Amino acid sequence: MADREDSRGINISAILIRLLVTAIVVAISAFLTPGFTISGIWSLILATIVITALDYLIATFTGIDATPFGRGIVGFIVAALVLYLTKFIVAGFNITLLGAIIGALVIGIVDALIPGKAAL
Repeated sequence: MADREDSRGINISAILIRLLVTAIVVAISAFLTPGFTISGIWSLILATIVITALDYLIATFTGIDATPFGRGIVGFIVAALVLYLTKFIVAGFNITLLGAIIGALVIGIVDALIPGKAAL
């Protein structure tokens, strides 16, 4: 069975899977990382959408893979910056600069263990 695509050729099921995997990875990372908290499910959902959108925009305009291990140190720094910038967009998503750095590392490790492609 083929994945459903809308009229622009966007694979809807792939986007939904990516959002789900990103939500799981970010939730695990927040749980394991000091200085990184998410106050509720709605903050997690909104943060997941923001992180996925930021990742898409960065990849589209710069070609940089924003996964912590995607492009070495550049991907790691971009992943930490995406986490830190999300704090200013999503209420209930709180992270310190050190938490963003540690969170990017944790996300890289968790992302390597969970099948699928997360946003970060």
